[in-house]
Amino acid sequence: MDSQNKLRVTQEYSKLSDEIQEQIKLVYPEGYSQHIFTYTNKDGLRTSALRFETDEKIYLIRMSLAEAQNLIEEDDDYDEDGNLRDDVRDDYEDKYSDVDYLSDNDNYEG
Repeated sequence: MDSQNKLRVTQEYSKLSDEIQEQIKLVYPEGYSQHIFTYTNKDGLRTSALRFETDEKIYLIRMSLAEAQNLIEEDDDYDEDGNLRDDVRDDYEDKYSDVDYLSDNDNYEG
């Protein structure tokens, strides 16, 4: 399915499933803050988000730069430098080795 036909979902990070959160970590192993972009939503308001694409959906995960930095600081999967820990990355890569859409995300290194 090409990006034009995919369902677009705007959601809070905390409301995403654990599986989606783990997959996002694989796509953004060095944190989220440098990948936040700003857009105008359907109500004409400027908002910021992180983009993540699956086979069926394009997620726009609402978060500010400060929220993105805080998420990484508070997440034990990331080390003190804000990088996904190697053991966590290995576990998630094994867990999601059959998920093809991860490689469709621009930042995926797996």
